[in-house]
Amino acid sequence: MQLYKSVVLIYCLLLSVNSVAQASSVISQSSDIETPNIQTLASEGATVSVELPHDEAARDTEDANQTAQKQSEPQSNHQYDPEFVAVPIVFSTETLSTTFGAAGLVKHAGQAQAVALGIGLYSANDSWLTYAGFYNYQLPKLDQWLFSAEVFRGHYEQGIYYLPQAPQANDSERIISVGDEGFSKLHIKYVLPIAGGKNGAAASLARKKNAVSWNPLESGVTSISLTPFNKYRELEALDYLPDEARGFELSLNWDNRDSANNSSQGGESNLTITRGSDINDDPNWLMWEFEQSAFLSLGSNAWFEDQVLATNVYIADTPTWNDIDNSTQEFKRPPSFAGVSLGGFDRLRGYDSKQFTGRSAVNYALEYRITPRWQPLQNLPVFNLYNVPWWQWALLLEAGNVSDEFSFDSLHEEMKTAYGASIRFEVESIVIRTDFVTGGDESQFWVMVNQPF
Repeated sequence: MQLYKSVVLIYCLLLSVNSVAQASSVISQSSDIETPNIQTLASEGATVSVELPHDEAARDTEDANQTAQKQSEPQSNHQYDPEFVAVPIVFSTETLSTTFGAAGLVKHAGQAQAVALGIGLYSANDSWLTYAGFYNYQLPKLDQWLFSAEVFRGHYEQGIYYLPQAPQANDSERIISVGDEGFSKLHIKYVLPIAGGKNGAAASLARKKNAVSWNPLESGVTSISLTPFNKYRELEALDYLPDEARGFELSLNWDNRDSANNSSQGGESNLTITRGSDINDDPNWLMWEFEQSAFLSLGSNAWFEDQVLATNVYIADTPTWNDIDNSTQEFKRPPSFAGVSLGGFDRLRGYDSKQFTGRSAVNYALEYRITPRWQPLQNLPVFNLYNVPWWQWALLLEAGNVSDEFSFDSLHEEMKTAYGASIRFEVESIVIRTDFVTGGDESQFWVMVNQPF
């Protein structure tokens, strides 16, 4: 969203409703959903993570074991009582016009650690989207496994897209077109029974605010995920472009943060390998991405409860980029909407979503996050209806580049930069993030849920 070319009005009212008489304990959840720019959701997807307090996670695991042993007893467990949260949404942009919709989230959706999320939006120019996600479910006797699923469908009458222009990947052409986008994903996650995962996958969702070790055998949660996916993007103005991508992602993740919502120490390492399948005349392709974050607490003082230096490094490549399929004589490259990209609400935030695409990318992010002792939000109208334990100020700086060559020189030549400021706060265990970021000649104002890393 271009801040200087559109006016955004966002009115979100959180309505927390217990669906049963006895309220369940609060479970933290986070989602990578950007509020004003609904088009971004089609390519990025939403990921809801559930962070249980340590004691509650232990209780849930113990209660689940007791329930399995005493199935004959008609005894309910309040930890499994669903809790419903509804979020009406109204906003207006230059391309979408006035948009109405709502999001609904169910915590403890059938299981203590499970979350269900649904979103529906419709705009005055006949654009629309629907999204459904079901996260962190378990099957009997598979204590180390978590299963999640996502489905998205969207139609845009004036969608904004960027097409790469040779010879430089950083050169892109802005296109406005009628577009249909969507994806479906199944996440199959195995949590290794070591360190934070030794008590099972559900208990691994907890975070402990104490010292962390950089030994994965002693600290953090290590997991392996397999994600079959199907994505599509059909543009009316450019119907000759590849419009579908399907395959699977294989990820190795070590989450060694002390908190997903407000990390002050530790870090997270993630390696993802994506294999795209043959589709009609489009050959298969291979892509990998590596991301490393780290957090350093700078301590507290009379003004701030905490000061944190947060860093993130992202690097990606498509090894098959210059390979040619013998049968079709086509390059083994992913469609631009499924391949390597920068720009959006998580990386190179001063630019539009997926504004830069190509073979490889690198992005560096640095944030100085401070949590003031002064907390006026809890006493403000509307805010005083909810639990707002903290708010956070942040200064951010990013530098990144996309290239059609995978080399240090090409990735660090004429890098794009972005800088800005952010205000974040936690409402009922959900982190709301607002970023104002300048990149190049334009600025972006992002409103979304979850920390960028």
